[in-house]
Amino acid sequence: MTMYLVQIVAILGSVLLFGIVIDFIRRGLLKEKYSVLWLAAAIIILALSLKKELLDTFAEKIGVAYPPSLLFLVAFLFVLLINLHFSVVISIFHEKNKVLSQELTLIKNALKESGIDLSGKGKGKGAGLPDD
Repeated sequence: MTMYLVQIVAILGSVLLFGIVIDFIRRGLLKEKYSVLWLAAAIIILALSLKKELLDTFAEKIGVAYPPSLLFLVAFLFVLLINLHFSVVISIFHEKNKVLSQELTLIKNALKESGIDLSGKGKGKGAGLPDD
């Protein structure tokens, strides 16, 4: 009875995950390139949940004593993989943001040294532009 309950929960969870990811893609909340891992996780968990023999075979080959715990191991590994992917993406964005900030500061300093007022508080016509 416990096996069936875990199997039903895993099937419902994977179908729910699949539906949520599709809905997020449809509404534009999740880009397609980020959804691939989520859809793959949902499909693999669904396949392992539906085919009990497949789950038992994998569990036996890797030494997992209780086959349903393999489902949660697979789900945990996918979440870990997705977190790693997002950490890489955040690191890349952080580096790009730092370079852009440095370039903006250099441009502001160059404009300031050439006499251009960036604050927009200049007086009259042509304020903020250098005199010829």
